[in-house]
Amino acid sequence: MNLSVGIDIGGTNTVFGFIDKDGKVMAQGAIKTQDYEKVEAYIKALADKITEVSNSIAEPFAMAGIGIGAPNGNYYNGCVEYAANLRWKGKIELCKMLGEYFDVPIFLTNDANAAAIGEMVYGGAKGMKDFIEITLGTGVGSGIVANGQLIYGHDGFAGELGHVIVVPDGRDCGCGRKGCLETYTSATGVVRTAAQMLAERNSPSSLRSIAYNNLTAFDVSQAANNGDAIAKEVFEYTGEILGRSFANFITFSSPEAIFIFGGLAKAGELLFDPIQRSLEKNILQMFKGKTKILPSKLTDDAAILGASALVWNELNTLH
Repeated sequence: MNLSVGIDIGGTNTVFGFIDKDGKVMAQGAIKTQDYEKVEAYIKALADKITEVSNSIAEPFAMAGIGIGAPNGNYYNGCVEYAANLRWKGKIELCKMLGEYFDVPIFLTNDANAAAIGEMVYGGAKGMKDFIEITLGTGVGSGIVANGQLIYGHDGFAGELGHVIVVPDGRDCGCGRKGCLETYTSATGVVRTAAQMLAERNSPSSLRSIAYNNLTAFDVSQAANNGDAIAKEVFEYTGEILGRSFANFITFSSPEAIFIFGGLAKAGELLFDPIQRSLEKNILQMFKGKTKILPSKLTDDAAILGASALVWNELNTLH
């Protein structure tokens, strides 16, 4: 039995799984990304955990390779470069470092690209050749598929749609610039919007009972579902910015669908309705009604499935 290891590196947690070619997760594990000040200690802890979990798999197997989805993961050189949502700065030779522990092929891509591969292989984009995957989590990521191929660009970094500037001189972003889409439409951005609206308005809101440091996007969506006016306005504002941005994205790649993946997608019509209204208001006439806005059909294992699919895709290409 051949298994690949799919790893998803997030700003808070790193999760991984041992996965077969059919997408069956045979075993999985996790470590906290944030717990490691030095990347060397993090890599060692991850390698130790992968080895520990591998020993729990009852059937004999061979590790075919390791696929990694990470913020600012560069497919071409195996490095994570200047990731805004990771505590290690600069250029990290991730594949090389992990390769010191495992003698197998190791492939790296952007975490949102991994989700896009997962959507294409296991999710709602099966059979689609042109679509965009938008991931709404701690940050905002994107994977762009055109003519059946992920778009990497000449340097490996194409498709950083979370860092399109949507409000000139707007909110400070972890990337060092101001007004990026990520600062308004990520889970963190939703909390920032809620805090701003609570400060600017005197109207009652259940969110006022939650300290800012404890407030989450889930709290905002719960309050909105319970009819809280400010919380509902937060989602209107977030959806309006996303819809306007999607209208721009559609202009350059004319996708069949835009899939929204991540915790915020679970807000359902609270988010999707204002996105649709804003999209229709801002879309170029020739593109009207052509692109579907859909929730991802991937399970919670999406990111590791996408990373593992990267291994099978690459090994098929090599042979």
